[in-house]
Amino acid sequence: MARTQLCIFLVVIHCLGLGAAQAGFPVELNSTFSTTGSRNVRIDTGTYGPPVEEYHYFYDQWPIGLAVSKTGRVFTCYTRGTYNYTLGEVVNETAEAPYPNLELNTPPDGLYSETNGIMFGSSDSSHFISVQALYVTPDDTLWVLDSGRPTINQSSRPSSTYAAPGGPKLVAIDLSTDKVTRTYTLPPSVHYPDSYMNDLRFDLRTNATAAGGGIVYIVDSSNEGRTGFIMIDLATGESWRQLSQHPSTLAVYEVVPSYNGIPFYQRQKGHTLGFQSPGNDGAELDQHGEVMYYSALTTDYLYSIETKYLRANPSLDPLADKRASDNVKNLRQRGGNANGFAGDSLGNVYMLMPEHNAIFIYNYTTGLTVPYVRDSRMVWPDSANAGWDGYLYFTINQLPYQPDLNDGVDGRVYPGLILRVKMPDGANKNTLLI
Repeated sequence: MARTQLCIFLVVIHCLGLGAAQAGFPVELNSTFSTTGSRNVRIDTGTYGPPVEEYHYFYDQWPIGLAVSKTGRVFTCYTRGTYNYTLGEVVNETAEAPYPNLELNTPPDGLYSETNGIMFGSSDSSHFISVQALYVTPDDTLWVLDSGRPTINQSSRPSSTYAAPGGPKLVAIDLSTDKVTRTYTLPPSVHYPDSYMNDLRFDLRTNATAAGGGIVYIVDSSNEGRTGFIMIDLATGESWRQLSQHPSTLAVYEVVPSYNGIPFYQRQKGHTLGFQSPGNDGAELDQHGEVMYYSALTTDYLYSIETKYLRANPSLDPLADKRASDNVKNLRQRGGNANGFAGDSLGNVYMLMPEHNAIFIYNYTTGLTVPYVRDSRMVWPDSANAGWDGYLYFTINQLPYQPDLNDGVDGRVYPGLILRVKMPDGANKNTLLI
């Protein structure tokens, strides 16, 4: 190319860049594209956003949830089938230990029982059965959400048990003593046998409920379809449901996502070809506790509802269910399927995007989804936690490669990971709700 032609070419490229910037396109966010070689071929570099740090390596059990305490202790949980424990604490860079001890992780009568050929998870309310999610509040309390539904392998075929009253529970542990201080169980009218408690968020403000002790919002992602939200009044222990089987909480039928560029179908040993079926999955409060953002795992759409409608107990208000259903907002598509959510002190809603090996942020001021971080190590980001140190921590567990979804073949490669990245603009843990 002659020098004059090259100069003209560079000027045109420069003007195109200015035009994009002036039109409001986020040119600086197109860092996923680069040029290489003499012909300037555009490629996908696979990364953008702040540096990703490797914080912990899993070589034993594959993680699901995590929580980071104010003093920097890190807790992890593992959905159980054959694992020795379901709640652990990180003890060094490559190891975890049962928390608070192995005894509490070992129901004396086993993980399940069988009645008329139907398997039910343990009804033991004083031992952990299969912990799904964790949360630490600033009073140094670790909250443990036990689904009560372990997966049992029979004749080399994985089978999910149904829940028995007493097994599904919310447990509070005082981290200063490592002792259980409170346990909340749920009646069958609130937690069904096919419910699956997936995640939880807290609002501990005294005005959150009439009793003044705060409220917890729990996501029911039931694979069998009775999805929704479960609320517990932490002062009275009373619980209720909202948005049960509302379209915004249901799984989308026969979705085929792509992971690492490969279309994904569920191939469970002993079953016909299937599709992902979890419903309501990611959920996060705004920084004032007045809005809940949420979505099913199998949808590209994000939804919201004012929490006053979730806090309304249908047993006290016969129109509570209808008001909740009528006030769901569809915030439209956000760029892909999302898994776990997290939030920070600035109101950023982080959405873990396993199809993209990325985390997006929903900006409720603009109503737009924007990129935050993308990295080739993020093979199924599962659960995230905003730390008091200004980092966002999240687990990586290669979930689509687990044997339950791949004809019994385990395609995961150790180690699993806890990664962390700095939150933007000096964001920190949101403590306005506490």
